[in-house]
Amino acid sequence: MASLPFSATSFHSTFICFNYKARNPNLFFLKKGSSFTFSRRKFIIKSVASDQRQDLKEEGQITEEASLDTFVPDSASVASSIKYHSEFTPSFAPDHFELPKAFKATAESVRDSLIINWNATYAYYEKINVKQAYYLSMEYLQGRALLNAIGNLELTGAYAEALKKLGHNLEDVAREEPDAALGNGGLGRLASCFLDSLATLNYPAWGYGLRYKYGLFKQYITKDGQEEVAENWLEMGNPWEIVRNDVSYPVKFYGEVISGPEGIKEWVGGEDITAVAYDVPIPGYKTKTTINLRLWSTKVAPEKFDLSAFNAGDHAKAYSAMNNAEKICYILYPGDESLEGKTLRLKQQYTLCSASLQDIIARYERRSGEFLNWEIFPEKVAVQMNDTHPTLCIPELIRILIDVKGLSWEQAWNITQRTVAYTNHTVLPEALEKWSLELMEKLLPRHVEIIKMIDEELVQTIIDEYGTEDLDLLQEKLKQMRILDNIELPESVVEMIAKPEKSLVEAIESTEEDDVSDEETEPTAEEDELEEEEIEEENEVPPIIEPDPKLPKLVRMANLCVAGGYAVNGVAEIHSEIVKNEVFNDFYEMWPEKFQNKTNGVTPRRWIRFCNPDLSKIITKWTGSEDWVVNTEKLLTLRKFSDNEDLQSEWREAKRRNKVKVASFLREKTGYIVNPDAMFDVQVKRIHEYKRQLLNIMGIVYRYKKMKGMSHEERKASFAPRVCIFGGKAFATYVQAKRIVKFITDVGATVNHDPEIGDLLKYGRNGG
Repeated sequence: MASLPFSATSFHSTFICFNYKARNPNLFFLKKGSSFTFSRRKFIIKSVASDQRQDLKEEGQITEEASLDTFVPDSASVASSIKYHSEFTPSFAPDHFELPKAFKATAESVRDSLIINWNATYAYYEKINVKQAYYLSMEYLQGRALLNAIGNLELTGAYAEALKKLGHNLEDVAREEPDAALGNGGLGRLASCFLDSLATLNYPAWGYGLRYKYGLFKQYITKDGQEEVAENWLEMGNPWEIVRNDVSYPVKFYGEVISGPEGIKEWVGGEDITAVAYDVPIPGYKTKTTINLRLWSTKVAPEKFDLSAFNAGDHAKAYSAMNNAEKICYILYPGDESLEGKTLRLKQQYTLCSASLQDIIARYERRSGEFLNWEIFPEKVAVQMNDTHPTLCIPELIRILIDVKGLSWEQAWNITQRTVAYTNHTVLPEALEKWSLELMEKLLPRHVEIIKMIDEELVQTIIDEYGTEDLDLLQEKLKQMRILDNIELPESVVEMIAKPEKSLVEAIESTEEDDVSDEETEPTAEEDELEEEEIEEENEVPPIIEPDPKLPKLVRMANLCVAGGYAVNGVAEIHSEIVKNEVFNDFYEMWPEKFQNKTNGVTPRRWIRFCNPDLSKIITKWTGSEDWVVNTEKLLTLRKFSDNEDLQSEWREAKRRNKVKVASFLREKTGYIVNPDAMFDVQVKRIHEYKRQLLNIMGIVYRYKKMKGMSHEERKASFAPRVCIFGGKAFATYVQAKRIVKFITDVGATVNHDPEIGDLLKYGRNGG
């Protein structure tokens, strides 16, 4: 469909019409010392755009016609905005308005609305200098943003009608959006849900991550199992992001540490890159608050391009520095079987931590102005580490505070311990990150010095807690709790544990008491030698955690997280109990106040309200309002209707309509026809041995073999129809996981083509 003509009169409302009436007339902020908890009652921001509007009114800069709160966009103004972007911010040829172009123009029109609220939100935060949370994660599994954004803005109806007028269906347009290839599994989805909830609950918060060019990978399922190709999600551009070329920070690798005047350490030489900010607005539900996800992309200065080498024909050398910088943000979780892969992963983690902390500190300094006080830094900043990937935040914050800002070790260590917190995601020992000390010393020499100082502080704390009387107990505690693994104890600790030599007086008194004769005799040379050996044995240091030269020297990142932060949480009650009683039990015994639980969940906006409108209408009808969308405790109202036949009937009908949609999707993607009245048994997770997809598929094999041993009548009587659906990616170098994928596909091919089984057992899988 060709672009429709539009008049100049449609322009005036394009950039102000996407703001809607504020719900919350009051504004409350957390007082000093308040806990950072999710409670809508305790912390409510009214429309920050309203506050900005009020400020502008006072300055006489805003009129009734242009009021941010009075205009509610209708389908006509939305259509005008979409047409504007299809003409003036084009990424496609001007003569057609096909689906890809329709998506881009629609997304850009929504972004206009987000930017207004986004700018107003942060102008307000800057003005009042509120305490802010910063959430650091190596991944964000965002999903498609269009329907989520217009749903949160309460503009779904207006956009659906506008696109219909322009010749398109909203759902068809939304399907044109590629998934943002920034995440992989539950850790990334938790991060994205947290940002949605933080915005919805009006908390001042930002997310920080990396802008991966190719993501993890695009998965294809073939007769050989899983095949991987590079993801192309940025090929047509990302309409949600805004590059901030004025926000960039230097990040250093390698080099050496030298001591300057007065013992000040300086990290010099090495490899320098630049991290550039890309911002993505995150809107809250039915609120003006729009927070930010800042993603870092990496590059080097243009002068790093070796023009002489290029002109001489050595193109690889000319591009070397650029390639080394850019590849940091190519892939999520690059293979780490090789030293190069391990180095790249560590570079990624440090880039995230260094750029983010430099940005956080710059924002703190700007907000503080002339009243800059580092002691109150933890009262204005909270840094949450999503798993151990951002652990280098701890030594990096200390490095900046000591080496750049001039604070003492005691000040920097105290500030860091009150600023940083850690979310644990797994109880598997092999999943708790450990880095080679040798690699880290080479790549981040200053940080290893700081980590050794933290380890010494921790060792001293352990000794203060348990004493030196029971050396077996002390040895066990140090073995479990130290940050440095298979590394000798600090000299200061060795000296403290060592038994003091007997004083001369004690030696004389001992000699006098031991005399058995008044006769003075000269000791023989042999007796002298034996006495010296006995004294040496008495003064020997007990063998506490002697390093094993056959084993690698490691840095245990999880232990560093616990020691360096003020809080540790699991993501479910049972998980948090295991963290306290097993994984970090020694730390829990010493610091029980650090450990807490935050039950992991998903946002009810995206995962019920927007993706399941039929069910949402039923819930709203029977609970009496849409309050459940922001307060899930309201769902308890449904209990009193649990036996109501009308509710049960409506629920079953909505569920069947959704299953019909799933059956249609499976037919479109796989060619298999499934019965929507069958039981749908779904497992969508990262493919991993501990996720137990193998156990699941073995259960299907067992069920299939049982069926094959029965007659048709026996099968019908014994088994309900079942559709088993798998979804997930196996890591590219994880051989066993990829074998599981191949096994699943082979079982599916056998079961689905067996006419004896029919609809009693069907199998579906999705790759992408």
